[in-house]
Amino acid sequence: MTGPKIIFYILAAAIVVFSVLSVADRRILRAAIYLLFVLVAMAGLYYMMNFQFLAAVQLIIYAGGIVVLIIFSILLTSQINSKLDPPKLGNLLLGVITAIGGIAISAVTIVKYGFTPANQPAIEPTMRTIGHQLMDTSEYGYALPFEVIGILLLAALVGTIFIARKT
Repeated sequence: MTGPKIIFYILAAAIVVFSVLSVADRRILRAAIYLLFVLVAMAGLYYMMNFQFLAAVQLIIYAGGIVVLIIFSILLTSQINSKLDPPKLGNLLLGVITAIGGIAISAVTIVKYGFTPANQPAIEPTMRTIGHQLMDTSEYGYALPFEVIGILLLAALVGTIFIARKT
């Protein structure tokens, strides 16, 4: 077994383990920390696939922005020792059914999709081309994804305030 395969299996195992822990743990601060570990391991996978920009965005926006925002809101509202209520049996069953359905849809989609290499030449990474791509709203531009990330950060802020407020 080669080094990259070993690293891939370690990152994949970390993602699975910490994902389950972040959902199953009733302590809200620990769940947020486990989510941070999942997002960092996902950035490691993106880096292994040579998607350095996506790995950087994953670390900066998600791990550095959303999770830190969640952790700060938990710490600032004095709910560091609070525990979430155990889920109701009906909600737990619906969650398991949704997870199994999502796995099934993902598996069918991956199996049926014909992966073919792109015939487009690589874009030269100069400052000019990167700037045009960042401001472009066409198919390969990044203006729309940055707007969506802004909305996602706003939703995360509202969600963390809702979760962290005293009841």
